Amino acid sequence: MCRVAALWAMIGFACGGGQAQVTVDARIDSLELFVGEQTHITLEVSADAKSKLVLPQFKAGDMLTPGVEIVDVAKADTQHLNENARVLVSQRYNVTSFDSALYYLPPFVVKVDGKEYQSKNLALRVLSIPVDTVHTDQFYGPKEIMKVPFSWADWSPIFWLSVVLLLWTLLLAYFYVRYRDNKPIIKIIKLAPKVLPHTKAMQEIDQMKAEKAWAKEDSKEYYTRLTSILRTYIEKRYGFNAMEMTSAEIIDHLLTENTESLDELRSLFQTADLVKFAKYSTLINENDANLVNAIEFINQTKVEADPKVQAVPDEVVVEQKRSRRTLLGMRVGLAGATLAGVALLVWLCWMIFELIA
Repeated sequence: MCRVAALWAMIGFACGGGQAQVTVDARIDSLELFVGEQTHITLEVSADAKSKLVLPQFKAGDMLTPGVEIVDVAKADTQHLNENARVLVSQRYNVTSFDSALYYLPPFVVKVDGKEYQSKNLALRVLSIPVDTVHTDQFYGPKEIMKVPFSWADWSPIFWLSVVLLLWTLLLAYFYVRYRDNKPIIKIIKLAPKVLPHTKAMQEIDQMKAEKAWAKEDSKEYYTRLTSILRTYIEKRYGFNAMEMTSAEIIDHLLTENTESLDELRSLFQTADLVKFAKYSTLINENDANLVNAIEFINQTKVEADPKVQAVPDEVVVEQKRSRRTLLGMRVGLAGATLAGVALLVWLCWMIFELIA
């Protein structure tokens, strides 16, 4: 239709001997409609590109004619023709009616350079909805609002995505805590050969002997270290909490175990208590003697492993140090996992909105 109007505009321009021609055309999409239905009226104006054009000033809610209401006015569309010498302006009006009748639609009035131009007349027939007045028993009142029944097929993707999101969040939180505390993601446990209590104690005493700890001036540190070795040995050897007991309580408990040669051990603990709590000063030979007494006590009370019984190895947790490249990779991985979790959450919210909207 736009091309036809443009063609007529060019013909009129040629026949007018060069004078600017204006054409105004109006058409309706449907000549008949039922009450409450809507149809479109399109107004097209072709004029010189330099002309000042004023379209009818209708807005939503205005009456085009009594009984025909304008529902919506679309934005005007402008097309340039003949190498921008002319313009074709289209304006669409959406109309409706709620009374059945044959309506005469007056022509649209358009001003071009202050001069009025009119479109052709239009007609619109509005039909009433046929009602069966004979079978009145078939009329029913308005229905109550019905709730949509629950469908697991609609909600199952949301449920499983929620489970995935929850697991993803927990896993991400675990990785973040391990990264923050500088701990490995997976604990690496190695099995070390079983070390007997007396072997471990003698290794630590040999370390003290190699360091010549008895010859140092700090007697308190020396006796604290020596009694700590003995307490650990007694705890693992006899199975009671020697680390939390006083020296007297340890001796009394060892007496119940029928342990012999406790005089030297009692003397060692007494000297250690005096050094640690009474600032007692000891001599080097006294420190050396107490070290020998500790070794004698361990040798007299040690229990060798039974070769017929297979020893259970100790579990040792190996802490791995991360390189800078590993830390960078973990940061990038955490950032990517966080973005993936946020994207999954947004997608889940969108699915819920689409379902309940």
